[in-house]
Amino acid sequence: MGMRQRVVRVAVVAALVALVLLAAPLAVIIRISFYADERGELERDALSAAARVSAQLAAGEPVHLPPAHHDGTLGVYDPGMRLLAGTGPDPGDALTRRAAESGSIRESTGGRIAVAVPLSTTERTIGVVRVATDSRDVRNRVLWSRLGLLGAALLALGAAILVARRQARALSAPLESLSRTSQAVADGDLTARAGSCGIVEIDRVAATQNTMVHRLTLLLEHERHFTTNASHQLRTPLTGLQLGLEGALTTPDADLRAALREALDQSQHLHRTIDEVLRLARSTPAGGYVSRPAGELVGRAEHRWHGALARDGRRLDLAIERGAANLPVAEHATEQILDVLLDNAREHGSGTVRVTLRELGAAVAVDIRDEGTLILDPATLFDRGATTGAGQGIGLSLARDLAEGVGGRLAATGTSPTTFTLLVPILAE
Repeated sequence: MGMRQRVVRVAVVAALVALVLLAAPLAVIIRISFYADERGELERDALSAAARVSAQLAAGEPVHLPPAHHDGTLGVYDPGMRLLAGTGPDPGDALTRRAAESGSIRESTGGRIAVAVPLSTTERTIGVVRVATDSRDVRNRVLWSRLGLLGAALLALGAAILVARRQARALSAPLESLSRTSQAVADGDLTARAGSCGIVEIDRVAATQNTMVHRLTLLLEHERHFTTNASHQLRTPLTGLQLGLEGALTTPDADLRAALREALDQSQHLHRTIDEVLRLARSTPAGGYVSRPAGELVGRAEHRWHGALARDGRRLDLAIERGAANLPVAEHATEQILDVLLDNAREHGSGTVRVTLRELGAAVAVDIRDEGTLILDPATLFDRGATTGAGQGIGLSLARDLAEGVGGRLAATGTSPTTFTLLVPILAE
């Protein structure tokens, strides 16, 4: 059973219980009230007649009864229970005799309502006034009143059902919307978010779900970025390692020891690359980095990329300002950023690539400039996926993330010629 049906059923049951608890006492009250009103009216007629005929009987005059205010019998009896005037059983019945003996009596039996009032002087009872009517009229009035009460109860029940259905829709619609959002997320739409409905409890569930989806999106984004970053950063070193080993194998007079040493350096660089990509994927906070003199890191980068640029007929120049070479900076992140920038200069730049290392206050600045022209808009240059060539547009975005991860900054500081400037903080030794 759906939520709407459950809400309607609960509301209808509650309304039925309330109506029964209200209508049952009302039905009883209606019967008691109608019969009490009828007996009261009969008693008033009896007392009115008694007041009029009492003096007539005491004086021995003929009895003249006033007109009754109801359809029934009105009679006057003497102490011997003989009917003197009016209508009624002759001789008087048990009700009339009891009234003569013990006073006014009201009775509802045998389908009739009767009242008997004795006529007394100061010394004795001189007669009885008896008034009676058929209770059918009272029963009919009670029946019609109860039918009216039943109609009102049914009308109230119908209104309760309408209100319950409307409230059920108001309560179930946000949950159905939340269910559709959850299904959309399950189908892979991680942009789906649950809206608010004004119901505190449901809004709380929606907010919790939105938080969960947001965190799941970040987790999947970290996973995708790790895959693409690792692929991007490992491809070039692996290619260089493979080419070096193939060159050593195919060259007859090659220095195998030098080739192996070069391969070992490349494998160590790969190991550092993997560590740095993993650190970035885990969002490790800044601090606790392995430091290395900036001049040594720039020299390593020149060693790794000199041959690749030379094979393309291009030069790689290195300029280190006095005092900047020995300044310690984060080793792994700086190496990865330099590799990205030099690979970008090789793929998208032209002419000579010049690397300049200089001191800039509490940071070390590395300028990488080639003789090409920057085509991309600097505002979107570091967005993931932005590229003008066959690449995937990952490198510069990754380099920016690495720079920010160590508290540094990477920016395009020139468009013609293309110039990138990396600022990395100087670490305490």
